[in-house]
Amino acid sequence: MTKEEYCLPALPLLCLVSMKRIASSATEHTGAKGLRHTDFVKLTIFGFAIAALWNSMYGIILPLRVLDFAAGTEKILWIAIFTLSGYVLAMIVQPISGAISDRSGFSWGQRRPFILIGVLLAIIFIFGMGFAGSLIAAFVFYCLLQISTNGAQGPWQGLFPDFVPEGRRGQASGVKGLLELVGGFAIAKLVGDLISGRYHLAEGTKLWVALGALAAVMLVTMIITVLTVKERPGTGGFKLPPLSTLRKSFRIDVKAQPNFVPFLISRLLFFTPLIVVRNYGLFFFKDVAGVPEPEAAMGNLIFVVGVSVLAVVYPAGHLSDRIGRRPVAIAAGFIGALGIVFLFFYYNYAFIILASCLLGISYGTFISANWAMAMDLVIGGEEARYLGLTNLATAGSGILVALLGLATYFLEVDISGWGYKAMLLACCAFFIVSSLILLKIKAR
Repeated sequence: MTKEEYCLPALPLLCLVSMKRIASSATEHTGAKGLRHTDFVKLTIFGFAIAALWNSMYGIILPLRVLDFAAGTEKILWIAIFTLSGYVLAMIVQPISGAISDRSGFSWGQRRPFILIGVLLAIIFIFGMGFAGSLIAAFVFYCLLQISTNGAQGPWQGLFPDFVPEGRRGQASGVKGLLELVGGFAIAKLVGDLISGRYHLAEGTKLWVALGALAAVMLVTMIITVLTVKERPGTGGFKLPPLSTLRKSFRIDVKAQPNFVPFLISRLLFFTPLIVVRNYGLFFFKDVAGVPEPEAAMGNLIFVVGVSVLAVVYPAGHLSDRIGRRPVAIAAGFIGALGIVFLFFYYNYAFIILASCLLGISYGTFISANWAMAMDLVIGGEEARYLGLTNLATAGSGILVALLGLATYFLEVDISGWGYKAMLLACCAFFIVSSLILLKIKAR
């Protein structure tokens, strides 16, 4: 049994321990009652599936499907096209589907019909990624998968303010984050193992078993959500929100809060290297590092990052309460840069594991302190809108990754490995600049 397989049973245990701590902490501080711990799981379980799908898709399945039809630098171009298109679609579809569900009045409720339809369509498009016989066909199925999943995710996120009282939303967010981490990292490792041949599957069935596992996760979590979350029946029909309302939702008052835009830029730069490693890591392991079974290596990297995040995300939040948000977030950037350095000077498999640990520690530390900093910076009376705007940085980082891939392609960097190393150097710089920007922000 490998070291990673020894870690696998510990992941659910870490999740349960962290969930118990968050739940106990929230109850002690708020005294809120009504919702049980199982209710939070019912509300957040769909996030497990969304994270599992997209970590596995971007990290393993999409690069492999691109490799079926493209070679050399052309594969970098296509990954960039896929990534750019996906994040643009997510930015457009999620708020629109959420706004439509806000105004819906189905007898099932405002949210669940969209989740049901979105997931059923997504399952079709997941298998479509396997049936695709060309890059164009794969691209079409990928875009349809983005539309269907984000069409379900926007309304699903609306369940939180619908059901969770203000005094317990931190608890719900904690459970949501933990389930997303477990789904994103553990299932990605499983998918990597399935495709790599670790389970001795027939060559023609590996991809289909992996896609089937993702479809099953989507279906099961959708059923749990639809059957266990009880919404009030609506009165039928819905109205589209005015375009002027949608446009104003993206406005930032830089005079009232001048630190918010630099905060978004820092957040965007921090998340960019993590997406680069996820999207192009398999190519790096295959073309530069020469790792045997690069699919399994990529799955192990994602898994080790996930275990490291779970280990630090909760104590990092407490530390940011004690010493301030900025020192913790700044340290996270430099830790991430160190992780990229180990990948850059790859010598053996141990370096991959070490880099994975550092990237996981960096990510777990940052998301705790950075989200707390966001809440410190929002303008009173517009808290929800400003917290929603932080997603612009997350989606923007995906777009920046796509542009970085396009730049690498059009510069015609050869396949000797320097193209990927140039991307890693850029990632190291992004981490460092992200931390330096935080030095200029006036926050805790």
